[in-house]
Amino acid sequence: MLAKRIIPCLDVRNDQVVKGIQFRNHQIVGDIISLSKKYAMDGADELVFYDITASVDNRLVDKSWIYKVAEVIDIPFCVAGGIKNLKDVSTILSFGADKVSINSPAINDPNLITRIADRFGTQCIVVGIDSWYDKKNDCYYVYQYTGDHNMIRKTELKTISWIQEVQKRGAGEVVLNMMNQDGMCYGYDIKQLRKMKNVCSVPLIASGGAGTMYDFYNVFRFSNVDGSLAASVFHQNMFDIKKLKNFLMNMEINIRLC
Repeated sequence: MLAKRIIPCLDVRNDQVVKGIQFRNHQIVGDIISLSKKYAMDGADELVFYDITASVDNRLVDKSWIYKVAEVIDIPFCVAGGIKNLKDVSTILSFGADKVSINSPAINDPNLITRIADRFGTQCIVVGIDSWYDKKNDCYYVYQYTGDHNMIRKTELKTISWIQEVQKRGAGEVVLNMMNQDGMCYGYDIKQLRKMKNVCSVPLIASGGAGTMYDFYNVFRFSNVDGSLAASVFHQNMFDIKKLKNFLMNMEINIRLC
């Protein structure tokens, strides 16, 4: 069984790392390069960078900092932001990224997933999904353009159906961001993750809600996801990655050692 991954998430806006709560009220938390170096040294298994306004602004993620990140870290990293075609993917990979992630562009053009997978391999293409629980209908729905609260919108896609669809089209990994939990720091949505894991045959990464080391234990123990992505706990120095990994190892979670 593959070891579970710990993945710090860096939301980027205007060349700074920011963090919000449920995709609103983003505050600057640090410099891209400094935080990248810190998390790599602390023992992160990989990093994920989201340019949160690229799709909304109809532009590609800024390539200049991708090159700088590749120079200072020696772990894999994934980049997302406004990727709409194979040329965009090729450019980002050429600057040093190991994977690309698409979210809103995949919704607008689902065949983009297949084109990327066919050209660069399934291991290169991650699909990010922003999922919101609709209490009235007791259903999880996919949301789009979440980087700007003035543009965010609910799609007609049900999360479980979309996860099945992106796999058929060639996604090598799925990052499921649970919007109800995002930035709240009171735990991952285990119920949703268990449900989605049942239909997801590619690696599933949980995102949204980590606040304690036990939240990481619970998400691995009770939903069996392949990795956990988090931001606030690391940006706010609640605990470092090395301490977290030692805790998980002592709790008999199969984790990659630092």
